[in-house]
Amino acid sequence: MSAIAQPADKSATVNGLQIHYCEWGSAGKPPFILLHGIARVARCFDHVAPQLVKNFRVIAVDMRGHGDSGWHPQGAYLVEDYTSDIEALIEQQGLHNVVLWGASTGGRVAQMIAGRHLHNVSAVIVEDVGPERPTAVSNRRGDRMAKEATGWASVDELLAHIKTSNPRTPEAILRNLAQYGSRMREDGRIVWKRDPAILKGFVPTELWSTVLKIKCPVMYVLGGLSSIVPPETQQELQAKLPQSQIVMMPGLGHYPSDEKPEEFLAIVERFLAGVAVR
Repeated sequence: MSAIAQPADKSATVNGLQIHYCEWGSAGKPPFILLHGIARVARCFDHVAPQLVKNFRVIAVDMRGHGDSGWHPQGAYLVEDYTSDIEALIEQQGLHNVVLWGASTGGRVAQMIAGRHLHNVSAVIVEDVGPERPTAVSNRRGDRMAKEATGWASVDELLAHIKTSNPRTPEAILRNLAQYGSRMREDGRIVWKRDPAILKGFVPTELWSTVLKIKCPVMYVLGGLSSIVPPETQQELQAKLPQSQIVMMPGLGHYPSDEKPEEFLAIVERFLAGVAVR
């Protein structure tokens, strides 16, 4: 990534854990918080965060158990646990009228915060998740983590592995994920930079009671090839959250912002242009 894309590395202690985050832009601008998906890290937003700094102070967080943030000693990794950390970080940093963009599990956290803090969230962008995580989705994560437990001989070998499952994502973005999302284990193997216990929190989840309290504008951007948010859930969201928008990106998977970042950012900019960010 270019020098201009490099963020400031910062950390804060919340709920007894050190939480690492990356920051781009001026502290005098409205805060825009970016929340990654399960098993990803804050630096996964490197390719989009610098595009937002014209109007925002951009903060991408390593959620607990991920990246350079602390691991919870009892393996507390439910959506509610991640949410509690971000809420505490917002309060500690004195952030007001935040915009949230959450991808995958980060999108569930973003929905929770918006539904619990009605007067401190200006807008929410939710990337390819809804209020539900069915059993089939949580089971897939367990199978994947079991296969990845042995690690890889090098970062290049890891990159080759993730390219096979992300064929539409530009190599530079995948290389960034491999670089910042991995570490060398004691035995020399390259493994993901995460607490294996995060799987304890990746369980069937239902957040409707909180999501239906959201009052701010909320946009769900979905990959057309993804089945994470089925048609019946989309219909329920539009019926019960009248201020919500659902945007489908045809031919893309679970991380459309990786596969077509320019198109995704254009969607975000159009959405935010109609939002009163205070």
